[in-house]
Amino acid sequence: MTKNAGCLDFRLEMSNIATTSPSSSVGDYVKAIWELGGGTGTASTKEIAGRLSVAPASVTNMLGRLRERGFVDYERYRGASLTEEGRAEALRLVRRHRLIETFLLEHLGYSWEDVHEEAERLEHAVSDAFTERLAKMLGHPERDPHGEPIPTVDGTLAPDDSRSLVDAEAGERVAISRVSPGVGDDDAPVLVYLGERGLVPGRELVVEEVRAVDGVVTVEDEDGVSHALGPALAASIFVRIYPESAQE
Repeated sequence: MTKNAGCLDFRLEMSNIATTSPSSSVGDYVKAIWELGGGTGTASTKEIAGRLSVAPASVTNMLGRLRERGFVDYERYRGASLTEEGRAEALRLVRRHRLIETFLLEHLGYSWEDVHEEAERLEHAVSDAFTERLAKMLGHPERDPHGEPIPTVDGTLAPDDSRSLVDAEAGERVAISRVSPGVGDDDAPVLVYLGERGLVPGRELVVEEVRAVDGVVTVEDEDGVSHALGPALAASIFVRIYPESAQE
Protein backbone atom coordinates (compact mmCIF):
# COMPACT_ATOMS: atom_id res chain seq x y z
CA MET A 1 0.00 0.00 0.00
CA THR A 2 1.31 3.43 -0.89
CA LYS A 3 1.55 6.26 1.58
CA ASN A 4 -1.19 8.21 -0.19
CA ALA A 5 -3.47 5.18 -0.30
CA GLY A 6 -2.98 4.70 3.42
CA CYS A 7 -3.96 8.31 4.07
CA LEU A 8 -7.04 7.92 1.88
CA ASP A 9 -8.15 4.80 3.76
CA PHE A 10 -7.57 6.67 7.03
CA ARG A 11 -9.81 9.57 6.01
CA LEU A 12 -12.53 7.33 4.57
CA GLU A 13 -12.78 5.37 7.81
CA MET A 14 -13.27 8.40 10.06
CA SER A 15 -17.00 8.59 9.43
CA ASN A 16 -17.45 4.88 10.12
CA ILE A 17 -15.66 4.53 13.46
CA ALA A 18 -17.59 5.34 16.62
CA THR A 19 -16.05 6.12 19.95
CA THR A 20 -16.66 3.76 22.87
CA SER A 21 -14.59 5.65 25.42
CA PRO A 22 -15.79 7.66 28.42
CA SER A 23 -17.26 11.10 27.68
CA SER A 24 -15.02 13.85 26.37
CA SER A 25 -15.40 15.83 29.61
CA VAL A 26 -14.19 12.89 31.69
CA GLY A 27 -11.26 12.48 29.32
CA ASP A 28 -10.38 16.15 29.51
CA TYR A 29 -10.30 16.02 33.31
CA VAL A 30 -8.19 12.88 33.72
CA LYS A 31 -5.74 14.12 31.09
CA ALA A 32 -5.52 17.53 32.77
CA ILE A 33 -4.83 15.92 36.16
CA TRP A 34 -2.18 13.71 34.57
CA GLU A 35 -0.47 16.68 32.95
CA LEU A 36 -0.68 18.99 35.96
CA GLY A 37 0.45 16.31 38.37
CA GLY A 38 3.39 15.21 36.25
CA GLY A 39 1.84 11.80 35.69
CA THR A 40 1.72 10.66 39.31
CA GLY A 41 1.20 13.78 41.43
CA THR A 42 -1.72 15.84 42.67
CA ALA A 43 -3.55 18.67 40.92
CA SER A 44 -5.49 21.33 42.80
CA THR A 45 -9.02 22.43 41.96
CA LYS A 46 -7.68 25.86 41.01
CA GLU A 47 -5.06 24.37 38.67
CA ILE A 48 -7.61 22.15 36.94
CA ALA A 49 -10.06 25.04 36.58
CA GLY A 50 -7.36 27.17 34.98
CA ARG A 51 -6.22 24.37 32.69
CA LEU A 52 -9.73 23.66 31.40
CA SER A 53 -11.09 27.23 31.63
CA VAL A 54 -14.03 26.23 33.82
CA ALA A 55 -15.35 27.46 37.17
CA PRO A 56 -13.85 25.92 40.34
CA ALA A 57 -17.34 24.82 41.42
CA SER A 58 -17.68 22.82 38.19
CA VAL A 59 -14.33 21.17 38.88
CA THR A 60 -15.42 20.21 42.39
CA ASN A 61 -18.59 18.60 41.06
CA MET A 62 -16.74 16.70 38.34
CA LEU A 63 -14.05 15.45 40.73
CA GLY A 64 -16.79 14.01 42.90
CA ARG A 65 -18.15 12.14 39.89
CA LEU A 66 -14.71 10.94 38.88
CA ARG A 67 -14.11 9.66 42.40
CA GLU A 68 -17.37 7.69 42.23
CA ARG A 69 -16.22 6.15 38.94
CA GLY A 70 -12.89 5.15 40.43
CA PHE A 71 -10.78 7.50 38.31
CA VAL A 72 -9.43 9.78 41.06
CA ASP A 73 -8.62 9.98 44.72
CA TYR A 74 -10.04 13.30 45.84
CA GLU A 75 -10.54 15.23 49.05
CA ARG A 76 -11.74 18.82 49.15
CA TYR A 77 -8.89 21.31 49.68
CA ARG A 78 -6.30 18.58 49.08
CA GLY A 79 -6.58 18.21 45.34
CA ALA A 80 -7.00 15.16 43.14
CA SER A 81 -4.68 12.41 42.00
CA LEU A 82 -5.35 9.65 39.51
CA THR A 83 -6.04 6.07 40.52
CA GLU A 84 -4.52 3.26 38.47
CA GLU A 85 -7.71 3.19 36.41
CA GLY A 86 -7.61 6.95 35.96
CA ARG A 87 -3.97 6.92 34.94
CA ALA A 88 -4.66 4.17 32.38
CA GLU A 89 -7.46 6.28 30.91
CA ALA A 90 -5.23 9.35 30.77
CA LEU A 91 -2.42 7.47 29.03
CA ARG A 92 -4.88 5.98 26.54
CA LEU A 93 -5.95 9.51 25.58
CA VAL A 94 -2.39 10.84 25.56
CA ARG A 95 -1.43 8.04 23.16
CA ARG A 96 -4.35 8.88 20.89
CA HIS A 97 -3.63 12.61 21.03
CA ARG A 98 0.05 12.30 20.18
CA LEU A 99 -0.57 9.86 17.34
CA ILE A 100 -3.12 12.24 15.84
CA GLU A 101 -0.63 15.11 16.15
CA THR A 102 1.94 13.02 14.28
CA PHE A 103 -0.53 12.19 11.52
CA LEU A 104 -1.57 15.83 11.10
CA LEU A 105 2.04 16.96 10.75
CA GLU A 106 3.32 14.14 8.54
CA HIS A 107 0.34 13.61 6.25
CA LEU A 108 -1.92 16.68 6.28
CA GLY A 109 0.65 19.46 6.24
CA TYR A 110 -0.13 20.99 9.64
CA SER A 111 2.61 22.97 11.37
CA TRP A 112 3.87 21.79 14.73
CA GLU A 113 2.29 24.78 16.48
CA ASP A 114 -1.18 23.91 15.11
CA VAL A 115 -1.41 20.16 15.69
CA HIS A 116 -2.21 20.30 19.41
CA GLU A 117 -5.53 22.15 19.20
CA GLU A 118 -6.68 20.07 16.23
CA ALA A 119 -5.76 16.84 18.04
CA GLU A 120 -7.67 18.04 21.11
CA ARG A 121 -10.81 18.17 18.99
CA LEU A 122 -10.24 14.89 17.16
CA GLU A 123 -9.16 12.69 20.07
CA HIS A 124 -12.72 12.42 21.38
CA ALA A 125 -14.18 11.50 18.00
CA VAL A 126 -12.31 8.25 17.28
CA SER A 127 -12.14 4.81 18.84
CA ASP A 128 -9.30 2.69 20.19
CA ALA A 129 -9.51 0.53 17.07
CA PHE A 130 -9.03 3.62 14.92
CA THR A 131 -6.10 4.72 17.09
CA GLU A 132 -4.31 1.42 16.59
CA ARG A 133 -4.87 1.49 12.83
CA LEU A 134 -3.40 4.96 12.84
CA ALA A 135 -0.38 3.79 14.85
CA LYS A 136 0.22 0.99 12.33
CA MET A 137 -0.07 3.36 9.37
CA LEU A 138 2.45 5.73 10.95
CA GLY A 139 4.91 2.91 11.65
CA HIS A 140 4.37 2.91 15.41
CA PRO A 141 6.25 6.16 16.16
CA GLU A 142 7.81 6.53 19.60
CA ARG A 143 7.57 10.34 19.82
CA ASP A 144 5.19 13.03 18.64
CA PRO A 145 6.16 16.16 16.63
CA HIS A 146 7.26 17.98 19.80
CA GLY A 147 9.44 15.09 20.93
CA GLU A 148 7.05 13.92 23.66
CA PRO A 149 7.02 10.13 24.14
CA ILE A 150 3.96 8.28 22.87
CA PRO A 151 2.61 5.73 25.38
CA THR A 152 2.47 2.16 24.11
CA VAL A 153 -0.85 0.40 23.59
CA ASP A 154 -0.51 -1.19 27.04
CA GLY A 155 -0.02 2.21 28.69
CA THR A 156 3.74 2.07 29.14
CA LEU A 157 5.47 5.43 28.92
CA ALA A 158 9.19 5.45 28.17
CA PRO A 159 11.28 7.05 30.93
CA ASP A 160 12.49 10.55 30.13
CA ASP A 161 16.10 11.29 31.01
CA SER A 162 16.17 14.72 29.38
CA ARG A 163 16.69 17.92 31.35
CA SER A 164 15.76 21.51 30.81
CA LEU A 165 18.20 23.64 28.88
CA VAL A 166 18.27 26.06 31.82
CA ASP A 167 20.18 23.37 33.75
CA ALA A 168 22.84 22.93 31.08
CA GLU A 169 26.40 24.11 31.55
CA ALA A 170 28.59 26.17 29.26
CA GLY A 171 30.63 23.98 26.93
CA GLU A 172 28.19 21.08 26.88
CA ARG A 173 27.16 19.60 23.55
CA VAL A 174 23.49 18.62 23.67
CA ALA A 175 20.70 17.37 21.45
CA ILE A 176 17.15 18.66 21.75
CA SER A 177 14.93 15.84 22.99
CA ARG A 178 11.59 17.61 23.24
CA VAL A 179 10.02 21.04 23.31
CA SER A 180 7.42 21.46 26.05
CA PRO A 181 6.17 24.91 27.07
CA GLY A 182 4.82 24.99 30.62
CA VAL A 183 1.35 23.67 31.39
CA GLY A 184 -1.15 26.46 30.82
CA ASP A 185 1.20 28.48 28.62
CA ASP A 186 0.21 29.48 25.11
CA ASP A 187 2.32 26.99 23.18
CA ALA A 188 1.91 28.44 19.69
CA PRO A 189 4.14 31.56 19.92
CA VAL A 190 6.92 29.55 21.57
CA LEU A 191 6.72 26.80 18.95
CA VAL A 192 6.63 29.30 16.08
CA TYR A 193 9.66 31.14 17.44
CA LEU A 194 11.71 27.98 17.99
CA GLY A 195 10.57 26.35 14.76
CA GLU A 196 11.60 29.35 12.67
CA ARG A 197 15.09 29.04 14.14
CA GLY A 198 15.32 25.29 13.66
CA LEU A 199 15.39 24.62 17.40
CA VAL A 200 13.42 21.38 17.13
CA PRO A 201 13.83 17.82 18.43
CA GLY A 202 16.98 16.20 17.08
CA ARG A 203 18.87 19.46 16.66
CA GLU A 204 22.37 19.47 18.12
CA LEU A 205 23.60 22.49 20.04
CA VAL A 206 26.64 23.69 21.92
CA VAL A 207 25.91 25.64 25.08
CA GLU A 208 27.99 28.80 24.84
CA GLU A 209 26.88 30.66 27.96
CA VAL A 210 24.44 30.38 30.86
CA ARG A 211 24.05 33.78 32.51
CA ALA A 212 23.23 33.62 36.19
CA VAL A 213 22.22 37.30 36.35
CA ASP A 214 19.19 37.00 34.04
CA GLY A 215 18.93 33.29 33.11
CA VAL A 216 19.67 33.83 29.42
CA VAL A 217 21.12 30.73 27.76
CA THR A 218 23.13 31.20 24.57
CA VAL A 219 23.55 28.22 22.25
CA GLU A 220 25.19 27.64 18.90
CA ASP A 221 23.42 25.38 16.41
CA GLU A 222 24.88 23.00 13.82
CA ASP A 223 25.13 25.84 11.29
CA GLY A 224 27.21 27.98 13.62
CA VAL A 225 24.33 30.36 14.38
CA SER A 226 24.05 31.61 17.95
CA HIS A 227 20.71 31.94 19.72
CA ALA A 228 20.22 33.84 22.97
CA LEU A 229 17.22 32.34 24.74
CA GLY A 230 15.46 33.95 27.68
CA PRO A 231 14.58 31.84 30.74
CA ALA A 232 11.06 30.98 29.54
CA LEU A 233 12.25 29.81 26.13
CA ALA A 234 15.19 27.90 27.55
CA ALA A 235 12.91 26.22 30.10
CA SER A 236 10.69 24.92 27.29
CA ILE A 237 13.58 23.07 25.61
CA PHE A 238 14.61 19.70 27.04
CA VAL A 239 17.92 18.20 26.02
CA ARG A 240 20.16 15.19 26.41
CA ILE A 241 23.93 15.50 26.62
CA TYR A 242 25.36 14.60 23.25
CA PRO A 243 27.55 11.45 23.50
CA GLU A 244 30.69 13.26 22.37
CA SER A 245 30.21 15.84 25.13
CA ALA A 246 29.91 13.13 27.77
CA GLN A 247 33.20 11.58 26.61
CA GLU A 248 35.18 14.80 26.84
